[in-house]
Amino acid sequence: MMKTESLFLDTLFLLRKDECITIFTDLQEISKKEEEDAADYFESEFEKERLEFLSDQINCDSETAVWAAKVVYHSAQLYLIRKDTAKDLEKLIPQFKGKRDISSILSADLSLRFLPQIISALQNADPEDPLVKMLENILTQFHYSGIGWDLDLEKINWEEELKDKTYRKLYLERIVEKNSYRLAEIPYINQLLMAEFGMYKDIFWKELKTITKENEPGNSI
Repeated sequence: MMKTESLFLDTLFLLRKDECITIFTDLQEISKKEEEDAADYFESEFEKERLEFLSDQINCDSETAVWAAKVVYHSAQLYLIRKDTAKDLEKLIPQFKGKRDISSILSADLSLRFLPQIISALQNADPEDPLVKMLENILTQFHYSGIGWDLDLEKINWEEELKDKTYRKLYLERIVEKNSYRLAEIPYINQLLMAEFGMYKDIFWKELKTITKENEPGNSI
């Protein structure tokens, strides 16, 4: 991807291409034109990823994709630039106000998948940083992007959450990719994984136990 005159766009290109991010010495305003260009970019990136999950029923939610990109961009910049920013945190890291559905979840993930690393850096710098809690709340809402991170997902109805077969497939694949025992040992998810693994379970994840209500983590046997 060629460099542009936009620090925001160049940051997105570098993040998605090389999984690294540039931190600048001051916070930059993101123009409407940059948002529109980012929307076009995410539309094309979504199309590439959609080839992998083989569904023509899910479209890119470009507005959510841009919101998520701004969250990640500002979060990274706030790692270094904190002087006089406390009053602006709500503006820089706005809550999601759209509709949470499969389209918005997968569109946000184009950027939010990189958020756990940023949270980790912020947490290491200052465990009491209020920004950490704000970002964890976003990841809890978009927990597909936070698989592998320690989130409070106790209230989720997993049968309802994973009813869409494409999203379910992607969610299970990422659990395996991230070796997320915490999610893989939830009985309903464990049952889905075992069904997917079949006789090849030891090839995919030899160490993962089959969970029943009796041996569910936290229960005494």
